[in-house]
Amino acid sequence: MAETRAFYRDVMEFPIEEDRPNWTSFRIGAGLLSLRPRGVWSVCDDGAAVPGAACVQLAFRVAPPAIEACHAALLAKGVAMLRGPTDLPSWRHRTLFFRDPEDNLIEIYAEY
Repeated sequence: MAETRAFYRDVMEFPIEEDRPNWTSFRIGAGLLSLRPRGVWSVCDDGAAVPGAACVQLAFRVAPPAIEACHAALLAKGVAMLRGPTDLPSWRHRTLFFRDPEDNLIEIYAEY
């Protein structure tokens, strides 16, 4: 969790909203991205990761001119791209894909 927390704080540059032992929330616009260990907590037990289970994909929308700047900034911080800036006409998106330290799929996209 420490590596993933550092990734969202230092690489993605999301501001920390709340930081407790075993819980960190980042403010992203009007939403929150919260990190915590898997397992039992106050609401449920989400158990251990299951082989073959769906992955998490997080998509963050930016203004169209920001795609190239985001791509350059991520490359400068050593983030490996799964797919660099690409137009997806059927979705009317310009998008790029990479993974966080826990192998979750991250997309940054702009609508056009």
